[in-house]
Amino acid sequence: MTVLVGDCREMMRTMADNTVDAIITDPPYELGFMGKTWDSTGVAYDVTVWQECLRVLKPGGHLLAFGGSRTYHRLAVAIEDAGFQIRDQIMWVYGSGFPKSLNVSKAIDKTAGAEREILSRHPEPSRKPSEGWGHKSEAFITSPSTDAAKQWDGWGTALKPAHEPIVLARKPLDGTVANNVLTHGVGGINIDGCRVAGDAGSGVWGTSNATVNQSRMFNGSRNTEYRSKQHSAGRFPANFIHDGSDEVLELFPDSKGGAFPKKSNVPTGRHYEGGWGAVNNGSRTEMGEGSAARFFYCAKASKKDRNEGLDDMPLQRRAGLVGADRDGQLDDVSERWRTQPAANHHPTVKPTDLMRYLCRLIAPPNGTILDPFTGSGSTGKAATLEGFNFIGIEQSAEYAEIAKARINHARRHNEN
Repeated sequence: MTVLVGDCREMMRTMADNTVDAIITDPPYELGFMGKTWDSTGVAYDVTVWQECLRVLKPGGHLLAFGGSRTYHRLAVAIEDAGFQIRDQIMWVYGSGFPKSLNVSKAIDKTAGAEREILSRHPEPSRKPSEGWGHKSEAFITSPSTDAAKQWDGWGTALKPAHEPIVLARKPLDGTVANNVLTHGVGGINIDGCRVAGDAGSGVWGTSNATVNQSRMFNGSRNTEYRSKQHSAGRFPANFIHDGSDEVLELFPDSKGGAFPKKSNVPTGRHYEGGWGAVNNGSRTEMGEGSAARFFYCAKASKKDRNEGLDDMPLQRRAGLVGADRDGQLDDVSERWRTQPAANHHPTVKPTDLMRYLCRLIAPPNGTILDPFTGSGSTGKAATLEGFNFIGIEQSAEYAEIAKARINHARRHNEN
């Protein structure tokens, strides 16, 4: 496992042609996220980045790159212009997004210099970045003052983010798919290694119902057999992944065939790993009999995932509010960025379960995965846990140290 520090374009130029089996990365979304300079440089749209990725990737090798809903199109075009073939788009859907919406009514009153009537103190005050960390501001529920503000009360400027698209691209094949796979060891997608379980009656919730083999199927499990009453290998993987949150599960209708029990007798607090995504939180989460959520892989985020292996790293504040409007007030203060110190203070950490699934999807057994935008090392941690080789590149030395610690922790986990 290697994590290089520097500009990914320069670092990749030192790598030989056709030496990487897969690329999985989470580049900047170019939104100026929380004022971070690295998220507004245009590097994700730089065709030369993806040309270097194309060069080091083996013929027929796949690339997965996360994008923002507003800027995905420019990312995809840059990847395509570099010579990749766009094969698909995977949608990662979650319920934990933070809205960043300007309250139009408040803005109108502020422009008019009008005082808004205070109706009550907000039960959960916001934190203004200008006041420093740990200082709670006086947040109030107010009513519009001017006639124009009353007319536009309840209007905002943005929707709550609930999905991130992922580009699935492939380097052009060397001949046919069969020839490419036999010659270079890449070119296909690991369908059986990423099938979604669906046999609630087996007692194995959300894990594979197939024989798990050396292709590291289903949450990294190995050499374990599961019996299926529905399908010997699980459901065909889709280009849709969800996080199993109640907010997302409520969007799925009931669907006949392979019923999912409404009530769970699994002990309180247990997470169903893999494809189902229900969580018994004491009130017994109900997905509904035959919930259509069972058709899709569920990548849950663990609370300990972000800081696992970082016991010796100093605690730092993560970035400021994501959901604040331009006045520093939240339209919904319950949707605020967690401000407690953390060893891993990178603002865009992806769930390990999600990244493990993506690694299994496009990388061959014992293959080498490259991440040119490593960040805090989520891809590297996942690749290590799945038994792949990993090369990471990160321009921030601070984040690179976090990534190395997380990857080393995963390596020790495998050794134990």
